Amino acid sequence: MKIYHNNLTSTLNQGFKPIWLIFGDEPWQKNNSLATIKSVALQQGFDEIIRFSADDKFDWSLLHEEYQSLSLFSSQRIIEVEIMNGKVGDAGSKALLALSENFHQDVMIILHGPKLDGAAQKRKWFKTLEKLGCFLPLYDIEGKQLNQWLQTQARQLKLNLHVDVIPMMAELFEGNLPALEQELQKLSLLFGQQTITCDDAENIIIKQAKFNPFQLIDAMLIGDLKKCTAILDQLQQEGTAIGQLIWFVHKEIRQLATMLEQLQQGDKLNDLYKQYRIWDKKKPLYQHALTHITTNNIGHAQSRLAQVDLISKTSSDFNHYLLLADVLITLYHGQTTSKFSLDYEYA
Repeated sequence: MKIYHNNLTSTLNQGFKPIWLIFGDEPWQKNNSLATIKSVALQQGFDEIIRFSADDKFDWSLLHEEYQSLSLFSSQRIIEVEIMNGKVGDAGSKALLALSENFHQDVMIILHGPKLDGAAQKRKWFKTLEKLGCFLPLYDIEGKQLNQWLQTQARQLKLNLHVDVIPMMAELFEGNLPALEQELQKLSLLFGQQTITCDDAENIIIKQAKFNPFQLIDAMLIGDLKKCTAILDQLQQEGTAIGQLIWFVHKEIRQLATMLEQLQQGDKLNDLYKQYRIWDKKKPLYQHALTHITTNNIGHAQSRLAQVDLISKTSSDFNHYLLLADVLITLYHGQTTSKFSLDYEYA
């Protein structure tokens, strides 16, 4: 049967499953799923784990032999097989189908690997094992699901987070659950059950370094171009990759462009705050940006940012951080910067 990560504990409580299929690319869910399954199995007497890594050259007869053999150390065993590329091949398919005809209560098999495409999930070995056990696909946790996940983790850690901290942390760590879990644990150690405000969280999470890309975006939104330049200079000295900074700026400018377009179509600003999960502390920054940045300047900035991205990948003759500062200035003074070439050495 097919289940999802939030159903894992209840499914384990329903009783023994001879086979677990865990496939996907989200690392936190994979690590958590494997640890949870093994922990429950350990409580049920499965105190020996045999691990295999299956690549293109893996001998699948080893799995069959291990499954059939008697253990000297434990009567109940877990056999864990990491399928490195998500493909088992013909030999693996035959071996797994042979095992499926003789599953018993003393051995649990866990197969895990990267995301499986639709064709792989339709293969006979997979469909057979899914019927006999559990398939746990792992998808990225985003949007409302990420907020729910964060709230669940906070409750488990007995964290008392202010309502605005949830969307703030969700935005900062979207796509990186392991880092988010680590920061929640850190907050738990430092604050216990004390209420944690946005300022508290920022002091621990964001302001550990002197400057970071999030502070660059905040300075951009409020129009503090002098601070933008200072932050870029510091980030350059610290060795922050220009590609990372370009990505951050591109993401924010694209969102501003969309928000401006929606405002022109009659959407309400408060509705946009909800749509883009902008917490209270950030609202004045966005209000400033959306009232001081014009559609023309957004267009100029996007065009120049595309040039900066290309130059950063093809030429070392220019200071890429200086070029990125030009993009931020263009947001507010596009009528001036558009007259100047980014290829300043040859203009």
